[in-house]
Amino acid sequence: MQNWSTNTTNLEKNSARYTIWKLEQMINYGLGEEKLSERLLRNNWNKISIDPAKRQYLSSILWPKPS
Repeated sequence: MQNWSTNTTNLEKNSARYTIWKLEQMINYGLGEEKLSERLLRNNWNKISIDPAKRQYLSSILWPKPS
């Protein structure tokens, strides 16, 4: 993942903020060659700010309703 608008040097010093930022960037703007970590996504679900349609889709994958 490449980001041209953010200086990640200072952001990487705060690992919690960097993790949330990176998850948001990957979901909202594309993964590139990387894969999402299900554990990180579940742990930070209430902290990330993503598109509502993408949130609903990912929610259905992470927490499927029993049939």
